[in-house]
Amino acid sequence: MSFKVTILGSGAALPTYKRAPSSQYIECNNRHILIDCGEGTQMQLRKFGVKFQKISYIFISHLHGDHFFGLPGLLSTMQLLGRNQGITIFGHPELEGILQSLMEVGHNKLTFKLNFVPLQFKEEQLIFEDRLIEVRSFPLKHRIETCGFRIQEKPKEYKLNSENLKGSGLSLEHYPKLKLGENIVLESGETIHFENFTFPPKPSFSYAYCSDTAPKEKIIDSIKDVSVLYHEATFIEEHKDRAKATFHSTAKQAAAVAVKANAYKLILGHFSSRYEDATKHLEEAKTIFENTLAAEDGMVVNLEKVQ
Repeated sequence: MSFKVTILGSGAALPTYKRAPSSQYIECNNRHILIDCGEGTQMQLRKFGVKFQKISYIFISHLHGDHFFGLPGLLSTMQLLGRNQGITIFGHPELEGILQSLMEVGHNKLTFKLNFVPLQFKEEQLIFEDRLIEVRSFPLKHRIETCGFRIQEKPKEYKLNSENLKGSGLSLEHYPKLKLGENIVLESGETIHFENFTFPPKPSFSYAYCSDTAPKEKIIDSIKDVSVLYHEATFIEEHKDRAKATFHSTAKQAAAVAVKANAYKLILGHFSSRYEDATKHLEEAKTIFENTLAAEDGMVVNLEKVQ
């Protein structure tokens, strides 16, 4: 089991030879997730060694082209590669019709099932859950309806203490309860405390993705205590007025959000093509939040090693 994030694209609307538009691949406890799919995402997947057919879930934050123009091509390539496993896409309700129209115009009928889950952009909601993880969406502040995503590991099981279990009289049927941190009451009425026969579970981690957004106080509750926060930082302070006009953030504003949310680590991204590199972004953010990285295409962040 692992929790890793691969930055496929760290740039804003205009692609450059250094930065592709927004896209990230998340591997979390054997769940394979793509967040946003800007132009050229399938080339970035190839470049950084991500297998297309592993992806089972795609989350699209909003309908600006630099966040979804790569999706029709990716789906088409998956079909050409012989995909037969279904895929689930979460996005704005209008996205389903856009994809259907493109496929129909090109007479490109998918050979695998596409499940579409429409998002709403008014309040936080649980949009995916299984026994190991959950994903929540929450509204951001941008020129069009946009949401962020938080991927959260559920509490992990306790590890059995095999030495203490020897000669304890407990049977295999008791082990599942111990792993869940539950005490056991024997037929005799004796209570067996799970702490005596287990080791504490490994910590659970979380990752929040805040794509295009102006600073917004209301998102703090949705990203509180997150292990790693990815927050757009399209501009530096010199261009703060431009950030305000376009409903984007500066690096310092992103860092202030990280402080308020009590995030452990901050990753800046979605950099405007006007900047040669992210040196200034990083300098400005670190004056407020020291534990900050500037995203680069191909960067891999292992959440289990950040704390």
